Amino acid sequence: MFTQLAFYGPIVVLIVGIFALSVRILREYERGVIFTLGRFTGVKGPGLILMVPVIQQMVRVDQRMSVFDVPSQDVISRDNVSVKVNAVIYFRVIDPERSVIQVENFRQATSELAQTTLRSVLGKHDLDEMLSERDKLNNDVQEILDAQTDAWGIKMANVEIKHIDLNESMIRVIARQAEAERERRAKIIHAEGEEQAAQMLLNAARTLAQQPEAMQLRYLSTLAMIGAQNNSTIVFPFPTELGQVLKGMVGKNQGDVTAAG
Repeated sequence: MFTQLAFYGPIVVLIVGIFALSVRILREYERGVIFTLGRFTGVKGPGLILMVPVIQQMVRVDQRMSVFDVPSQDVISRDNVSVKVNAVIYFRVIDPERSVIQVENFRQATSELAQTTLRSVLGKHDLDEMLSERDKLNNDVQEILDAQTDAWGIKMANVEIKHIDLNESMIRVIARQAEAERERRAKIIHAEGEEQAAQMLLNAARTLAQQPEAMQLRYLSTLAMIGAQNNSTIVFPFPTELGQVLKGMVGKNQGDVTAAG
């Protein structure tokens, strides 16, 4: 019996060892790229995978969404302003075969490509466009990355520019520009108000000139306002038309006196 155990024992251990080396378990989000004697022979998973030890090798590929922070990049805008920009990219593997065969390390390659693309795209825009058109820049970077990583079996889901940082001197310059712009708008609004007021006064003068009775009503209204106040001195407006009438009457009386003499 001991002889049988000594004989079959190593065989059992060998079989168990071979079985252990032959079995792979892949999770739902994992795929296995299989190589047989160095040649690609298929993609398997998820679940239980049986392989031939030594003859076959498997590379695991995670197909979940990956998030990568793009390090801060020094970018010079089209109007020669130096800024620091960082972003975050979201991508996933849609073709495990290409992600293993076409590129050595798809994560590192995607990271490097994202950095160069970010600098290239933002360098074509002015600072004002960087600050005001961030959504458009996100889409531009995403489209370029998606087109270039497609050969690697990568799908670029989203790109978000997180921060655009300026140095202190540029912040002061922008603040002065904003203040000057506010002053310019305030002066324009004040000038427009003066113009409108002058136009209204001109229209009122034309109306009073065309309607003398309106002038008389204005005189009476002014007298009523003055009488309602506690003033020790009251100034009465003297209509021009009344002065002309009195002047005519005085001239007529002087003519009569001269004729009588």
